[in-house]
Amino acid sequence: MQHLSGIDRARAALEGGARLPAGTLSPAVADSWLRCRDLGLDPRATPQGGVIAFADVNRRREASSALRRLALAEMQLLHSQIAGSNFMIALGDADGVVLDTISDHRFSDSAAGRSIIPGSIWNESDRGTNALGLAALRREPVAVYGREHYFSCHGHLSCMAAPILDSGGRVLGLLDASCSEEARQQHTHVLVRMAASQIENGMIFQERTESFIFAFHPRVEYLDTLSAGLLAVSRDGEVLSLNRPANSLLAGLSTANGVHFDALFEAGFDMAMDGLLNGGVIRIRDRAGSGVFMVCRQIGHRGSIETPRRAGAAPAVLASPGAPDFVCEDHELRRATAELAEAVALRMPVHVTGETGTGKELMARHVHALSGRKGEFVAVNCGAVPEALFVAEIFGHERGAFTNARTEGAPGLARTADGGTLFLDEVADIPPSAQTALLRFLDSMELRAVGGHKTHKVDVQIVSATNRNLEELVASRAFRADLFYRLNAYTVRLPPLRSRSDFALVVQHLMDKIAPGIAITDAAIARLSLRNWPGNIRELHSVLQRALVRRHLEFVDEDSFADQEIAAEDCCEECRDHPLNRHKCREIRSAFRAAGDNVSKTARMLGLSRTTVYKHAR
Repeated sequence: MQHLSGIDRARAALEGGARLPAGTLSPAVADSWLRCRDLGLDPRATPQGGVIAFADVNRRREASSALRRLALAEMQLLHSQIAGSNFMIALGDADGVVLDTISDHRFSDSAAGRSIIPGSIWNESDRGTNALGLAALRREPVAVYGREHYFSCHGHLSCMAAPILDSGGRVLGLLDASCSEEARQQHTHVLVRMAASQIENGMIFQERTESFIFAFHPRVEYLDTLSAGLLAVSRDGEVLSLNRPANSLLAGLSTANGVHFDALFEAGFDMAMDGLLNGGVIRIRDRAGSGVFMVCRQIGHRGSIETPRRAGAAPAVLASPGAPDFVCEDHELRRATAELAEAVALRMPVHVTGETGTGKELMARHVHALSGRKGEFVAVNCGAVPEALFVAEIFGHERGAFTNARTEGAPGLARTADGGTLFLDEVADIPPSAQTALLRFLDSMELRAVGGHKTHKVDVQIVSATNRNLEELVASRAFRADLFYRLNAYTVRLPPLRSRSDFALVVQHLMDKIAPGIAITDAAIARLSLRNWPGNIRELHSVLQRALVRRHLEFVDEDSFADQEIAAEDCCEECRDHPLNRHKCREIRSAFRAAGDNVSKTARMLGLSRTTVYKHAR
């Protein structure tokens, strides 16, 4: 006879309509299964979970605005603590309606992730046994692992939820972390409980700004932890709010609304205040005879003298050796860079191609880091160097070599990059007259300054980049074929932002760089993903910056981009906010597109310098 595990026997009994075997499930899950069975729910069916209208979601968000502001900050911290675990963090209101989510993009793309969205209802009567619904019913932290979910289709999930309670024990909201069953982490449940406690404490500070707030605990070293009790007390000594640890520490004493400080502690309120307002820690006994240490954390009407702190900081995430300092999880991008380290080790020139704003210079700097070279990373914008000075700029010049030459001469960018990397950006704009000189240099790595006689040998890693099609330029004889083949030893093609499978990670990475600790919701990322992004990552960076400047809350959600839905005027970032410059900028960008994204051709058409064209067209 085949041996069945406890959960196997429980599932067989549930799906067969038999009595559940004793001891195979936790009491919370077993009771939930029985309630669901009594409701007539078929555990083998697909739950018909509803999703409320978006207008109703917004009304619920507004009703929970204070809670939401604190919760999203904690969700962002939780995200950083368990990043990469294929998970989603959800905030629900007291009815089990999801208000916001922050997730790992792999989970959000899964079937489960697509079902946990703002507006989805996760009560027990509709969704069966689940952590959000159980936490709301039981008003305590709950974990539901894998096949403990009532509906078998949820058997691949593990969910951990904790209620967020007010001082009266009423449920204000719910915090949930869901992940794939095989990736479940026991410590995640602890982190969710800690986050919920931190939100509860934050609500007391936020709602009782005019009150005194005291922290107390039997051990003085615990006063700065989430185990400490918090009391919000009026100026007359009336206890207005307590957190859960305070209720536990004062068990056996009445903490009903309106109780006075003197009814809880032996020392009178006035005597305790004398010691507390001096900023010190006092020793005091409660009315049950237990000694505790107490300190003042907030003085009413005069602002906070100390804010509650987490028991521990989020661990730092260390990048693995050789890993890029940008997001590189897109399948196409990973294929393009799979053998990049080997190519660099062989000193092969690397050519980076992609639309404007896709991160070509970041990739070039990554090549420099992979090379392990101690020399400088030297970037030259080939489209911004005047044609007559290109050779002198790259290879240097001797004193008085030509009109307007520097008095002391110049070593040139190639010599400056000796032992390092020379990055030739906008390589398609190298003047035809200079292409021969550059080809000769690439073949020998020897250079001679303009006006000089001595040859210098250098050792540089060559990286080139362009947003134009060099093959077409070679075919039209606008670019030397032999130079193209020399530069094109190893090619990295950067996909446009609109087609990247790791779009969510790119957004989160930029947010971490621009505003560390500021949360951005999954709904906000979903709205951003609908845009075309002609300016790619550079444009996304600007959009996020504008959203952060204009936001009114401590997080970014989909409403943060409502005023940016209309596409910005066709002008560069520097001109966008300067009305007098917009017309000229639009003309230059229009001519640039008409010229096939050719900086030199555009400059000739408009009678402008290539530097000016590049400034507006980049």
